Amino acid sequence: MEKLKIIPEGVRQGNENLLSLTSDASEKVLSLLEKNEDATLLRVAIIGGGCNGLSYKLKFESAARRGDILVENGGASVVVDSKSALYLRGTQLDYSSNLVGGGFKFSNPNAKGTCSCGESFNR
Repeated sequence: MEKLKIIPEGVRQGNENLLSLTSDASEKVLSLLEKNEDATLLRVAIIGGGCNGLSYKLKFESAARRGDILVENGGASVVVDSKSALYLRGTQLDYSSNLVGGGFKFSNPNAKGTCSCGESFNR
């Protein structure tokens, strides 16, 4: 029997239409969460800055906040605040372990331009 996960009050349930994780990204998030005993989920946010005006921010946290949208992909729990959700709709998060160009990579259909490192974009 599958366990029902209780969503905290004020947190909405989202799906892969907002943000999807590839299997490699889900595996890496779960691996990093295992190493961080205090964290239970990954927060994905958009902040001002970077060479193109907006940057992605990833942070491990212990709980979702009121107003967050919770997305679960491949067993990994990810939260997005409602303002960041406007910029992330339809985005895919991937992970590569390559020595050059490795790490988390965003494929954002809302980005009109990105910098060469892929860490910032404009809309």
